[in-house]
Amino acid sequence: MIAQAQNKVMDRADKEALLQFLQEMALEAGARILQLRQSVASVTIKGDGSPVTQADREAEALILAALQRHAGGIGVVSEENQASHKKPPSRQFFLVDALDGTKEFVRRNGKGAFTVNIALIEESVPVMGVVHAPALGRLFGGIAGVGAWEGSGAQRRALLGGAARRSAEAGEEGLLAVTSRSHGDARSKRWLAQHGVRREVLLGSSLKFCLVACGEADVYPRFGPTMEWDTAAGDAVLRAAGGAVLDLDGNALRYGKEGYRNSGFVAWGAGNAGSAGDVAATTNPPPPTLCAPPENIPAPGERRNKSQPHE
Repeated sequence: MIAQAQNKVMDRADKEALLQFLQEMALEAGARILQLRQSVASVTIKGDGSPVTQADREAEALILAALQRHAGGIGVVSEENQASHKKPPSRQFFLVDALDGTKEFVRRNGKGAFTVNIALIEESVPVMGVVHAPALGRLFGGIAGVGAWEGSGAQRRALLGGAARRSAEAGEEGLLAVTSRSHGDARSKRWLAQHGVRREVLLGSSLKFCLVACGEADVYPRFGPTMEWDTAAGDAVLRAAGGAVLDLDGNALRYGKEGYRNSGFVAWGAGNAGSAGDVAATTNPPPPTLCAPPENIPAPGERRNKSQPHE
């Protein structure tokens, strides 16, 4: 059934079965990553300056082999498979980052916030995603139009995009942001201050999307470039939970772009953005003085005037 998913419109049972399969793959890859973490990690620096280890390669090989066996008709673009980056995007394809947050993986005194990421893209939209943080024992999954959860099977709990928890706290405590441990910049700091963000947690990997999805944070802004395999799975989980990931024009982030590269984006929880059509609508907007975001970065529900230049 999974192998034929590309040839049919999947009903809810099909989608749930595919999600379960992707979660099992992520758990298996995560277990292998933890095994390899016990040994001395041999780190190689790639041409783009990012690190890669044996764990990256072995986890990706495991996932790609499983996808080939069980969903071979669906194309795959993955971080370590350079040849896949040159393929034009198809209507439906997987995006795989088998070890996101390699710096966190190598940093022994880090928070263990590295993740396994698998996403299904259809018509440029992330419609299914799995994010697993093996060192933290956390597993997230989401299906567009169905829902998002932490855990799997009978143990899973529904995610509401942070609406219940964060909306109750934000009035007194201000917004809580999760930001990149390795890629912070002055622009992000200004944006956070101008949006009433009083607390900031530095974290690596796609786990940031999931913390917004489950209500442990309100917003995740990122103004530097990322690759689509870095964001797709977490984006899918957050959208399925009712949140939104907007590009710098205020549009929902799309996939299959040239070079599979993202520019900046802002990921909002459902307490601040609800999914409505192509762009999220505001359900719990910031205070009025902050409704017009500085630096031409959209808040939920806003579209930027196309005549305004990017910075």
